[in-house]
Amino acid sequence: MRKTIRHFQQMKDRGERIPMVTAYDYTSARLAEAAGLPILLVGDSLGMVMLGYESTVPVTLEEMIHHAKAVVRGTQVALVVVDMPFMTYHLSPEQALANCGRVMQQTGAQAVKIEGGARMAETVRRLTDNGIPVMGHIGLTPQSVNQFGGYRVQGRSLEAARQLLADAIALEEAGAFAIVLELVPAELAALVSQRLHVPTIGIGAGPGCDGQVQVWHDMLGLFEDFVPKHARRFGELGKAAREALTAYAAEVQAGSFPTEAHSVSMDAATWSALLAATDAGPAGEGMIAGADAASSEATVAVYGGNGKRRS
Repeated sequence: MRKTIRHFQQMKDRGERIPMVTAYDYTSARLAEAAGLPILLVGDSLGMVMLGYESTVPVTLEEMIHHAKAVVRGTQVALVVVDMPFMTYHLSPEQALANCGRVMQQTGAQAVKIEGGARMAETVRRLTDNGIPVMGHIGLTPQSVNQFGGYRVQGRSLEAARQLLADAIALEEAGAFAIVLELVPAELAALVSQRLHVPTIGIGAGPGCDGQVQVWHDMLGLFEDFVPKHARRFGELGKAAREALTAYAAEVQAGSFPTEAHSVSMDAATWSALLAATDAGPAGEGMIAGADAASSEATVAVYGGNGKRRS
């Protein structure tokens, strides 16, 4: 059965750490779930790592819905949280309710995530009162990057630290089931995690949070424009992909790919009849080697076991 928000509260109560990762499509969702990740975030970071935007600000609601649908289709167990994009929940609780409701209905996701602290408490309460689970997000909130003047650590001063703690408490009291702490000093993030009853999910906030979230492309080495300080490379798939693509191009140019093993042949009698009918001559006679293979096997080779073409 699919995880619920109660599962993650129980994990915190038992002192179990919560691993979370972003996912943006069917394939990444399937891989993450198969690896045992219990919660996936369809992050608006897709604007940068999937769509090539300079920030998350240009991401639209339609783009988030499109990607979230694919992630939900790729999962059966993991709880799927969808980022609400810039200016889709800021104007009023009513706007937020309409747009979050649309995301839940059209994608099949189980929760949404919104940025902002105490100022968003009324909106969080309105959403949760209407059955929409909300994950909060404070500290560095990427949709406010222009206001912050860049991707800067938040909560370093006494005043800022007190405000961040107040924001976290306000979100919990409004009904948020978990809160992301991004680019917050480790000591402050640990204090917030201790004070709150609901789980905290850190990203660049040290080891004292109840869970951690990483961006898919950062942790797997797929996004190489820059590497955030808080990201750890758990794989170098970008390098592996380049090597594989280089080898593919070289074999195509050398004529060593594809081979007979990667090809499908016609029935020998049909091929002979075609040659006779078209007066094509013997030029293609070498193609009929192995033509007696079952046509069903050829279909599987081209389309895969589920009948879906993979090209």
